[in-house]
Amino acid sequence: MGNPLGVFLGGPEVAEPDRQQVAADLGFAETVFVDDPRRGEIRIFTPAAEVPFAGHPVVGTAWILARTSGEVAALHPPAGEVRVREADGLTFAVGRPEWAPDWDFVELASADDVEALDGPPQRSDAVEAWAWIDEDAGSVRARVFAPRFGIPEDEATGSAALTLASRLGRRLDIRQGAGSRILARPLADGMVEIGGRVELDELRQHDPGS
Repeated sequence: MGNPLGVFLGGPEVAEPDRQQVAADLGFAETVFVDDPRRGEIRIFTPAAEVPFAGHPVVGTAWILARTSGEVAALHPPAGEVRVREADGLTFAVGRPEWAPDWDFVELASADDVEALDGPPQRSDAVEAWAWIDEDAGSVRARVFAPRFGIPEDEATGSAALTLASRLGRRLDIRQGAGSRILARPLADGMVEIGGRVELDELRQHDPGS
């Protein structure tokens, strides 16, 4: 399991006025348009809105660019420079908590309580519900609900992971959704590094008329 991501390697082929509709039609949690692969310039859209930064898309885009256009040291979404790297089969990206959406966080008593949710707690339109699996080990069970962005439930949410790690001030191993795993660790400069495993599902040409 995981969180599907759409990446348009030829971003300029999709006109800016059309990008939001393309992202909505695809229905992925996020769709990325790569405007300059050499410089790592990207734009990120959810089904409902463009966002200046999101963790899951920068990790996935860094991975695919390394395999199609050559590895880059950083990506440049509108929020700012995002350093990226690969290690031990995982891809990592660094971001600032203030770049993230204004997530609500609701800590529940147990991982079972997180599992039992049938929708966003407190009727929030952008919320991470979480609980410790093993607090000493930094292991967390989380689910993210984001109807504000056209995402009823998100399978992997890097921006929420980095914000939670920043708030708690410690490394986290987050198990989200049906099978996603996000590693997060605060850095000395106030930024947070997040990472996970990426796999290619499909590579195809986009038909602008479809």
